[in-house]
Amino acid sequence: MKWRLRLMMLVEYAIWGAWYVTVGTWLGKALHFSGREIGAIAGTTAVGAMISPLFIGLLADRLFDTRVVLAVLHVLGAGLLILAAQQHAFPVLYVALLAYSLCYMPTLALTTSLAMRHIDDPREEFGGIRVFGTIGWIVVGLVVGAWGVEATASPLHLAAALSVLMAIYCLTLPSTPPLARHQKFALRHALPLESLHLLRDRSMAVFALASFLICIPLQFYYAFTNLFLNEVGVANAAGKMTGGQMSELLCMLLIPWFFRRLGVKYMLAVGMLAWVLRYALFAYGDADQLMWMLWIGIVLHGICFDFFFVVGQIYIDREAPPSLRAATQGLITFLTYGLGMFVGSWLSGVVVDTYARPGAQGVVTHDWHDIWLIAGGCAGLVLVLFVLLFKERRVAASRPVPTTA
Repeated sequence: MKWRLRLMMLVEYAIWGAWYVTVGTWLGKALHFSGREIGAIAGTTAVGAMISPLFIGLLADRLFDTRVVLAVLHVLGAGLLILAAQQHAFPVLYVALLAYSLCYMPTLALTTSLAMRHIDDPREEFGGIRVFGTIGWIVVGLVVGAWGVEATASPLHLAAALSVLMAIYCLTLPSTPPLARHQKFALRHALPLESLHLLRDRSMAVFALASFLICIPLQFYYAFTNLFLNEVGVANAAGKMTGGQMSELLCMLLIPWFFRRLGVKYMLAVGMLAWVLRYALFAYGDADQLMWMLWIGIVLHGICFDFFFVVGQIYIDREAPPSLRAATQGLITFLTYGLGMFVGSWLSGVVVDTYARPGAQGVVTHDWHDIWLIAGGCAGLVLVLFVLLFKERRVAASRPVPTTA
């Protein structure tokens, strides 16, 4: 069963990694979209992350078998990806990918809930299953990079094919019927409103605010790094970017060791500092003698992601009452992957357009030095705000450190 669930996670995240990393390069270099348009399309997943709790609470918990919901959403997603790959105008392409994100983003939580239903000890076993999602992202990134199709619509076709494969595979998984079929549905079951009162605590409020704010400069990386690397002449940019996910695996293993020595506050601060350093390295690196700076900026992804987002999940698990842990995790997910990345998609597009440099034959280049310095400055301001205002409670810090998951 565990290996079947691992394969599920591998394909699930390979779908996302197949198109999301390189879509900005296709939009910018082949379709000549503006930075605002690229940012808006990158932000479609954020809209999906904000709305997806409604899908999860209503469909899988109360109406249908989870594997059936997954199969239907992935089939619909495959069709929408094929439709998107055929578009050349922004409005239709945006609507197609927005509809796709509304289908795909709920599947992230649905695969998690399905896996946890079919293992004995989620706290101990889920980490070893979820890590295959990162492996899937790495593998598909290497494939796209070696294929040399980053500036084409081929990654969307690959993601569509993987979606069909995923839909078929989900139907082979064990039956996972809804657990709340006979319970009356209420809005509070779908939205994390009941955890809002936890924000009365100053540290929790600071953490929530910092989580939202750090996702604004974060979206500069997700939306524009592949375009940046291709524009400055880095070969096989998609393949090289998988170095970030490889470092993520290593950093995940190191979290318990650092947790005992740094505690929550300084691990979160190190995660934010890594974003500042990454953007500085991108600003001053190049594809020739200073390629090592770009490599370090990519590899810093493990610290950027794990030391903030994973440690943040652990912090919530320790601070929130057991009855509100899931709701609070949902609230932070809404603030980060939803609202924060949505705002970041818009702001990053505005900044990239501001520093666009029209060239011959309609080819547009960018002043990436200033773009990355602005992103790094935003991350630096969030870091300073967090360090000054956040106070870790000693009681929470003295509790046992959870194993990585």
